Amino acid sequence: MSCSFGESFKITIFGQSHSEAIGVVVEGVPAGIRFDFEKVQTFLRRRAPGNAAFATARKEADLPQILSGIVDGVTCGAPICAVIGNHDAKSKDYDALRSLPRPSHADYPAFLKYGAFHDIRGGGNFSGRMTAPLCFAGALALQLLEEKGIIIGAHILKIAGVQDIPFDPVFVTADTLQAIRDKAFPVQNDAAGTEMQTQIADARQHADSVGGIIECCVLGVPGGTGSPMFDGIENMISRTVFAIPAVKGIAFGNGFACADLRGSENNDPFVFRDGQVRTETNRHGGCLGGLASGMPIVFTAAIKPTPSIGQMQKTVHLDEQKDTFFTIEGRHDPCIVPRAVPCVEAAAAIAIMNLI
Repeated sequence: MSCSFGESFKITIFGQSHSEAIGVVVEGVPAGIRFDFEKVQTFLRRRAPGNAAFATARKEADLPQILSGIVDGVTCGAPICAVIGNHDAKSKDYDALRSLPRPSHADYPAFLKYGAFHDIRGGGNFSGRMTAPLCFAGALALQLLEEKGIIIGAHILKIAGVQDIPFDPVFVTADTLQAIRDKAFPVQNDAAGTEMQTQIADARQHADSVGGIIECCVLGVPGGTGSPMFDGIENMISRTVFAIPAVKGIAFGNGFACADLRGSENNDPFVFRDGQVRTETNRHGGCLGGLASGMPIVFTAAIKPTPSIGQMQKTVHLDEQKDTFFTIEGRHDPCIVPRAVPCVEAAAAIAIMNLI
């Protein structure tokens, strides 16, 4: 099923952007685990709408209600089911869009697949709203991974051409990842973060939007973890990260830049460091042949500009079968990148849980 992922740590996401609720079923969590739900809620708030000037004005508390799998605060071995209510949806904003597919949205291919039955409101099950239950499952996975010494963190690498300081792919530390996670705007260079927010504000002022790049790092994955071919680390992480609707590309290590190098420039020499085999550089991003090399796993994800913008755009009228122009109404993020940072962390955590 397209809304399910994983085997040893399986998640199934349900609901739509404007349905009564959205949620997730998580299978594979052992009995006897006591999660810190204050940490879960803190993680969800990083993604929640309505909490910053660069986010949509839609206000959702995103308080998960646990329906099963936890008794007296401890997992009982049954599937964990959590629902998150949709309380601030304004469905009337989408009444006119049934016949007017929005550029760069899933409206038209969804029409081809589902006909007139697709839930157009807020993008339905294609909406970025569906990353809230993804983040709930990811928050659980992050806590389980931390018990195994595996830490995941991400930051905004670029927005509208403004660049943050990249992670050091060899020496990035858990303290670095935590320091970024504690910030309201997740960057390493606060001056760059301020300029990014200026670019976002400018896009909003012009009824437009901007995209960017998120860099994510996974520390502590034992060397040899993963599989060749179809279930490699890159494969599994890519599958989960692409569950985030705004993601349009992913690259591990130096990614596409390796295409311009010679082997002598791109290879990472092996060295002994503190009695362990490591690589002197980390252009491979911690993944070789689908397996963890023991180095930090580092990847980047490209996030497209929010397609819902306030400018007049060209589209087609499906009923009248003619070209036309329209303006999208409603509340939308001028930049989805800051709220997508925890989504990328959650997606990576879900993938790593299945690999280990």
